[in-house]
Amino acid sequence: MLITPGERRARLGRRHLLLPGTRAARTEEVADALVGLHATDAASVVLSSWARLREPRLSDVERALYEDRTLVRMHGMRRTLFAVPADLVPVVHHSTTTALIPRERATLLKHLAASDPARDGEWLDAAREAALTALAGLGEAGTAEVTAEVPALQETIVLSPGKRYEARQRVGGSVLRLLAMEGRIRRGRQLGGWASGQFRYTLAPEMPAMDPADARAELVRRWLARYGPGTTDDIKWWTGWTVAEVRGALARLAPAEVRLAEGTGWVLPEDLDSPPETGGEPWVALLPSLDPATMGWKHRDWYLDPEHRPLIFDSAGNGGPTVWWNGEIIGAWAQRDDGEVVWRLLADRGAEARDAVAAEAARLHDWLAQRRMAARFPAPLTRELTS
Repeated sequence: MLITPGERRARLGRRHLLLPGTRAARTEEVADALVGLHATDAASVVLSSWARLREPRLSDVERALYEDRTLVRMHGMRRTLFAVPADLVPVVHHSTTTALIPRERATLLKHLAASDPARDGEWLDAAREAALTALAGLGEAGTAEVTAEVPALQETIVLSPGKRYEARQRVGGSVLRLLAMEGRIRRGRQLGGWASGQFRYTLAPEMPAMDPADARAELVRRWLARYGPGTTDDIKWWTGWTVAEVRGALARLAPAEVRLAEGTGWVLPEDLDSPPETGGEPWVALLPSLDPATMGWKHRDWYLDPEHRPLIFDSAGNGGPTVWWNGEIIGAWAQRDDGEVVWRLLADRGAEARDAVAAEAARLHDWLAQRRMAARFPAPLTRELTS
């Protein structure tokens, strides 16, 4: 079975809730439709939701994250932060996050021992437990508050010694990051505005046990349901797993094989019984940096002209804010210091597309109003727009 680029673009618009008629009522529905929201850039959680909600409200995102806690910020795929539905936390943790912990711990121990060999694994374990005790007493607290309660966390480490960008910092932040990866604490409310990348922490409920192989199969099942079809390379890139882990998960699922422009792809078997999806109503979207639609696949030629990739992605592979039309990235946008939302098209899709982009940019400008945001990972074209 062949699935064409046009069919894939139609699937993306519908399954990622970007067609106006598919928009969601609540932020949890958005996160579920995307298997989580990229959260390394805090503003992206809000703006990815904004593009997919029928009535976008910052208060609804904050409700899900901080009041109902139906969304949880955690380290996951490719060592990056995601805001995932609470029921998916064990799946992400056991499929992906647990494999990150040994490296994170080893790196921290290396930094600790560089200035004092006595700061070994036992020292670190004692500091971790002291941090948990302090956080239990504080309730929800930022790194500075927890560090002030625990003398060991006030010790310093040197990052990148001898380099131009050498930095010295207290160990408290690194210890809390490790505890969060271990699933013992969670990120709570932000310190600062809606786009701030600093958070308070709170103790986490006990992590349910789960077989890692089962967890990997479940995560791939969800990815195929929301992003399929995709190749083995796409899944490997999105998850950050080894080829063997991806193949093991696919073997458990027994997905259906399909043909794509870039080679063999996979879909869930029930997808074969669905009629081919067509474009439907025209749609436009202004999506933030690291939006799941931008970052969902390794092979992107079916939704992004290869010549435009160096303008949309930075050298590390981070996608900047994008302009979409009917399943294609056709340009980029940014917010300037004065609050103006500006955009530039890289592909001409006619007057209807230009008018729709202008209207969507005006809608976003009105919603942002007095809010200010700067993409944490600005692509080259984003920098041009704000220079």
